[in-house]
Amino acid sequence: MSATLTIQTPSLAGATSLFSTLMADDKKALAQGLKRRDPDLLDQLIEQYQYRLFRYLFHLAGSRERAEDFFQETWIRVMERGHQYDAKNKFEAWLFTIARNLVIDWQRRKKMQSLDALTDPQEGAPKEFPALNEPSPLHLVLTQEEKSGVHASLERIPAVYREVLVLRFQEELALEEIAGVLAVPLSTVKSRLYRGLDALRGAMPARPAGGQGGAA
Repeated sequence: MSATLTIQTPSLAGATSLFSTLMADDKKALAQGLKRRDPDLLDQLIEQYQYRLFRYLFHLAGSRERAEDFFQETWIRVMERGHQYDAKNKFEAWLFTIARNLVIDWQRRKKMQSLDALTDPQEGAPKEFPALNEPSPLHLVLTQEEKSGVHASLERIPAVYREVLVLRFQEELALEEIAGVLAVPLSTVKSRLYRGLDALRGAMPARPAGGQGGAA
């Protein structure tokens, strides 16, 4: 049988909640399985994370076709480099780091700007940030608009902001974990998140005056 890894593009099927719980409870066992290149474990990982990974890659790559290529290559790298996984970290943060590096390498080969180069000229300036545990503009938007409209608006903001919003609010990574994926300081993550929320709010279509106010 060929050693080629064959992976199907993910559908919208839900992840296996039991496996998710087991993964959270026993990262050491996960690390050991990756070091052994356990094929059953790899199948479970693909089932668990396929949709999240593909969604992240789609936002980064900008097209379904390129996202599919990166999706396949990411899982090949997971199989080849499983011994590098540190059980102290979340698997998904390590997975997204691998995926992101593949996209950046491709961009550099194509002589395009890397995601790291797409920075806000104001980034690094001192700024006070609102409490991140309060309802964010993104959460407010999600209660007011169809999700398809939010996704369309995300595509209209700079990639450097879009990536942070996706990791924070769709993938629900902690700020420290996002800093690890992007290989940037925590302050940079906060800056991009704050400005990304501002950019997203500006990219959303204007709502009609009067909202849903109607006759009593």
